[in-house]
Amino acid sequence: MLIIESGQLAGHRWLIASDVLIIGREVGVVDLMLPERQVSRRHAKIERTPQGFVLTDLNSKNGTFLNGKEVKEPKLLQDGDEIQIALCVKIIFVGSDATAPLNARRATQPGVRGICIDKESHRVYIVERELEPPLSLQQYRLLELLMDANGGLVSRQDIVEHVWEDESACGVSEQAIDALVRRLRARIAEYDSDHEYIVTVRGHGFRFENRCE
Repeated sequence: MLIIESGQLAGHRWLIASDVLIIGREVGVVDLMLPERQVSRRHAKIERTPQGFVLTDLNSKNGTFLNGKEVKEPKLLQDGDEIQIALCVKIIFVGSDATAPLNARRATQPGVRGICIDKESHRVYIVERELEPPLSLQQYRLLELLMDANGGLVSRQDIVEHVWEDESACGVSEQAIDALVRRLRARIAEYDSDHEYIVTVRGHGFRFENRCE
């Protein structure tokens, strides 16, 4: 798991569930999107190997640093390592068997206890529990679109183009969009009914607010 400790996404946690995790600024290309201007489009990657997770800089402009030292070659990560992306985002790496250090950090550092998604497998985790049964394809696409916007506005047209990309946009009504949003809200509420994740911005669209602690 990665815990973002500084930067615009400070407090967020990211579960490393795939073999390769790309970190950068380019929406739709990277797995962990950091909005800071100093971050390169494809900045760094974390890859699962037989030895463990390895951090590699992807020829970024402003560099990747591990425990204060610039990453010139792939580096094996250890629990508690501090990763700095362009010296503007600090990320803590937590090993899969390190539950005690993770709990200790959560006591002092706010984190996201709401929704995380694994784009590789399309799994969705809500308050640290996997959502079962999985979301429908349209529900997953909508959730992914909202989360990738990082709190920004998502218009109804954005939803049509992303969710119904294989169909004619002319056939999708506002009622169909509203019904999809209601179904997604209902699925999320099965696991966490105390927080409003999908906020309606009347006359404009929707935005996503993850739950922090």
